[in-house]
Amino acid sequence: MKPPAAVRPSAPVKALAPRLAEAVEGYLGGMPVRLRAWDGSEAGPAAAHTVVLRSPRALRRLLWQPGELGLAQAYIAGDLDIEGDLTTGLSAVWRAVRDRGPGPHRKVPHRHLAAALTALRCGAIGPRPPAPGARQARLRGRPHTTDRDRAAISHHYDLSNDWYALLLDESMAYSCAYWTRPDDPHYGLAEAQHDKLELICRKLALAPGTRLLDVGCGWGSLSLHAAQHFGARVTAVTLSREQRDFVAARVRERGLDDLVKVHLRHYRDITGADYDAVCAIEMGEHVGAAQYPAFAGRLHSLLRPGGRLLVQQMSRTGAAPGGGAFIESYIAPDMHMRPLGDTVSLLENAGLDVWAVESLREHYVRTIAAWYATLEGRWADFVALAGLETARVWRLYLAGGGLAFAERRMGVDQILAVRPGTDDAASMPAALHDWYRPQETR
Repeated sequence: MKPPAAVRPSAPVKALAPRLAEAVEGYLGGMPVRLRAWDGSEAGPAAAHTVVLRSPRALRRLLWQPGELGLAQAYIAGDLDIEGDLTTGLSAVWRAVRDRGPGPHRKVPHRHLAAALTALRCGAIGPRPPAPGARQARLRGRPHTTDRDRAAISHHYDLSNDWYALLLDESMAYSCAYWTRPDDPHYGLAEAQHDKLELICRKLALAPGTRLLDVGCGWGSLSLHAAQHFGARVTAVTLSREQRDFVAARVRERGLDDLVKVHLRHYRDITGADYDAVCAIEMGEHVGAAQYPAFAGRLHSLLRPGGRLLVQQMSRTGAAPGGGAFIESYIAPDMHMRPLGDTVSLLENAGLDVWAVESLREHYVRTIAAWYATLEGRWADFVALAGLETARVWRLYLAGGGLAFAERRMGVDQILAVRPGTDDAASMPAALHDWYRPQETR
């Protein structure tokens, strides 16, 4: 009987991570992270943050959607993870993507072919993966029509009142806080939001009987504070039905029915005029570039001569006025930001006199860090409330947002202006510090 032929051993399978790292290097220009592939192999600097590719779908998403949105969708779906601190890991990855752009460096075009061959050998070539299950904005119609604005606001703010109640402090203030005692261990987000509300009310010179218009009132933190602590008569306006119902319920609970009226209304449809004070707290980002001159003019027309306006608004320099592909797809569609100086000019062109501008950028770094800590600390509750993918959207949103302010790519400012009138000199505070001095009695 003839003995069986010797079995030739198969060629060893090369580990995936080094091959992937070589392909990615052509896109990022040097590995800013360490890669771990789905076969368990690793490559890249030992001390760098580790990006975990859990399946070939992570690569497939990046091939179909290069750049920020592809990375975000891979993370939201769980195909990609970042070990360690997400914020610093994102900083390394996104900085490399933005510096080099979504494609290979033009000096090494052959890298594109090499990357495609690597993806083919790794099983990453295939049909476009479905978008993650987390709700993605699908707006219709011309930007910044009333219906589309309502849909954009609903996408972000109508996630659920329970979600925001879990994330925010008791006041439900969803804007940059004002941290007057950041080193005090007994001082936290709730106190900082209270100090922000106090600061705005003093800048607006609110007093019993003052007529205040709160444009884009959110969950009513400022409207309720102005009425309860300053005796102001407040008209609150929002495009979010969930917010309108929430504010109305709190007004009834606190017995403020005679002082606060809340309406589901677009700013273009606000009736009345001659308000003593008008505020728009982080609402101007939703107005749009072409519509902002008319928005500024509308604010001017709603004020009485000598009336005060306070706009708290995010700013952004550079060629990307929106929030980026991820933010505009999953968080705040149709948002628009501009450099601070441009907003000041638009307000002045509308006939308003700008009295003072105060930067709160560092305050937003602390505010977002507090929200992020709440999200991580109550992670299981957030997942149970809205699902894992939505929770991952918000983890990415807060981590990326905090980075944008910390790295000075975004800012936020309070702009105090007045509609010119005969009593301007009398109404101007004697000194800026008067706005920060607590009133002993009201």
